[in-house]
Amino acid sequence: MELFILGAGMGIVGGLFPNPLHMIALTQVALGRWGRAIFVLLGPPLVVDGAFLLVTLFFYRWIPFGIVHYIAYVGGAVVIGFATYALWGMRRTTEEAMAKSAVYTFTGVTVATLAEVAAPGTWVYWITIAGPILAEGRAHGYGRVVPFFVGSVVGYYGAAIFSTAVMAWGAGLHKRFKQHLILAANILLLLMGASYLLRAYLK
Repeated sequence: MELFILGAGMGIVGGLFPNPLHMIALTQVALGRWGRAIFVLLGPPLVVDGAFLLVTLFFYRWIPFGIVHYIAYVGGAVVIGFATYALWGMRRTTEEAMAKSAVYTFTGVTVATLAEVAAPGTWVYWITIAGPILAEGRAHGYGRVVPFFVGSVVGYYGAAIFSTAVMAWGAGLHKRFKQHLILAANILLLLMGASYLLRAYLK
């Protein structure tokens, strides 16, 4: 249950933060094209996560478990640092900047997907958070860490669909709701970072 909650928390944070794929989905919801919106929210991220899972799994097969323990410390510290910085600056990414890629075309979706791949948060999550969890699975059985990834999937995709639907619900509530959503996501990220750091210390 501990790993499921940790994974779900990390997933929810990722699903709440607006990104170019969310903006594409949001434009499709506004046009009443929910099928396309769901595809954009689920399809490309599943491909990206699947690729990162395989790469991380391969990478951590060769990392000594003692070093993995310190990587987990780095992961928790970086997550706390990201959350603190984001709370300080409240992530001033403008809608206009993200809207440049908010066109439902093959090129638009590809550019948005590549932006997701290149995002520092994606690499931090897989290398310093999910990686040590996978290494723990290597040492004690992968069945033990499955709840973390189940929680991550449920949390991320559930939060992505939920936040996109609510942001599309009424233009008057959009900006104010998104500000509260980002604030909640940053606070949750701070709590998840502290929880992960504590877990690394107790292991």
